[in-house]
Amino acid sequence: MFWDDHMPTYEPFSRQYRSAIFVASREERAIAEASLLARQSELGKRIWTAIEPAGTFWSAEDYHQKYSLRGEAEVMAAVAARYPEGDWVDSTAAARLNAILGGHHWDGDLETLGLDGAALKRVRKLNDGAR
Repeated sequence: MFWDDHMPTYEPFSRQYRSAIFVASREERAIAEASLLARQSELGKRIWTAIEPAGTFWSAEDYHQKYSLRGEAEVMAAVAARYPEGDWVDSTAAARLNAILGGHHWDGDLETLGLDGAALKRVRKLNDGAR
């Protein structure tokens, strides 16, 4: 699934926009490397996805959070209303909405994401189009 959900053969134009697999052990590194080599062989192209040790994690700047969700003003307004303290960034519902708005279909119940009215209608339309 990981290899299908990004473009591993595109050379990144900067370090901060590269794809990466972060590993916590030698076993995880061996699995990641084997997976990378298998996918590279399958595609017949170089894979640029880095494999690096997991370390300290920092969240991206606010303007990078839930990029696709932020681009849908009506849906974003509904999410912001549901999370008035601004904790929507860490919300599973917001993560799912961001994925749907980014073009990924979700088979779950859209009613559980906390939207109603026009925002829910918009998400349904985009989710149906992502099939």
